[in-house]
Amino acid sequence: MTAYLLQQRANFPLEITLLEAGSRLGGKVVTRNFKTGSVPFEAGAAELYDYSQVGPDPLRELVRELGLITRPMEGRTVVFGDTLLRNDEEISQHLGARTASALKDFTRKARKLISPADYYESDWREDNKDPLARQKFSDLLETVPDEAARKYIRVAIHSDLATEPHQTNAVYGLQNCLMNEPGYMRLYTIDGGIERLVRGLADRIDARVLLNHRVKSVRRAMGNTFEVLARHRGTDVVETFDYVVAALPNNWLPAIDWEGPTLARAMHAHHVHYDYPAHYLRVSLLFQSAFWREQIAESYFMLDSFGGCCVYDETSRGHAGEHGVLGFLIGGEAALSLCNFDDASLFDRMLDALPASLRHGRELFVEGHVQRWVGEVNGLPGGFPAREPDSRHVPEPKEHPDLFVVGDYLFDSTLNGVLDSADVVAEWILEDVADEIAAKGVLAAT
Repeated sequence: MTAYLLQQRANFPLEITLLEAGSRLGGKVVTRNFKTGSVPFEAGAAELYDYSQVGPDPLRELVRELGLITRPMEGRTVVFGDTLLRNDEEISQHLGARTASALKDFTRKARKLISPADYYESDWREDNKDPLARQKFSDLLETVPDEAARKYIRVAIHSDLATEPHQTNAVYGLQNCLMNEPGYMRLYTIDGGIERLVRGLADRIDARVLLNHRVKSVRRAMGNTFEVLARHRGTDVVETFDYVVAALPNNWLPAIDWEGPTLARAMHAHHVHYDYPAHYLRVSLLFQSAFWREQIAESYFMLDSFGGCCVYDETSRGHAGEHGVLGFLIGGEAALSLCNFDDASLFDRMLDALPASLRHGRELFVEGHVQRWVGEVNGLPGGFPAREPDSRHVPEPKEHPDLFVVGDYLFDSTLNGVLDSADVVAEWILEDVADEIAAKGVLAAT
């Protein structure tokens, strides 16, 4: 994204190099196919957020610019034990009027505390002053005067948080509670897989893409340049650049040797400020048919297993022939613990987690896939206290003002946040280069 924005906006020549440790571009954006029938499914990022009803949405505009076709995603069903709760009436019927009333009160409170406008464009200064930013989300939940209502809320948002309520603050918890409320945002996906976004960008950038180049160290070199040392097929490769952008999840930054005491201290401090590791586990199951559709005909539903688990109807994203796919997105400590199990055991646990009315699906199970994302997301995006957006991206501005970071953890742990982050850095670099060119022009003229 950063390379694309730089290339789109620059009015001077650029030489861009992407060093990627793995064999593909895209990071947590992964669209895979089962061996059986080559049926596609999302193994990483599950959806995109559409804020266009509130204000300009750069990601939505980028998706449109790349010519990608989208489809909306909706889901209201929450499974409690073996009971499917699809609406307020069923909540009241099965959980009782007291629980239903407590849930409505909590939603009203959340909407009052965070309006759609606040949700769309938060003010980091005001956020730091907000008492909710200093309150654990678990403590806020304790103010809900009904245990069943508290459990319902935890189940409904657990996989979005990717962490536990006591490990994040009330602001982030409320933001996740409001995701499905009218007027805040809408969810959507891309036909053919979300990875088509990555491929679209890769096809349009004019850059050297060095796959299987694992960066080992970065250091300041002569002439205010940087030397980047990467390992490629057993050989060390050194590249020299004017600017470096580290587009990595926060948990991977310590894996690089940031040479020199000043830079090392700054990168350590940056990592610590945003060190709220959160976890995902993706278990995708292929079935002979979409047997759940008679009971749940939505893009996704929530299970009360694993502390709260989102189950995506992957076949609702596009054509999958006669097959059906359920994608289990498990977050937080449950994901961290379950990552220790082998794939076959995880398939069993997912099948056992289905409500009684859907357990006949075990007989229709064909094939499974597991993707582990330990520490790859953030449980408190932006850290606390939140910093001014520009300064988040330059860990050491005095001696290393040309070294930037880009990541979803700096904003909101979404692809929308990645684009916002890339936009900050791209604009910074372009302005810096333009100023340098202008200065050289003045010197040449004199």
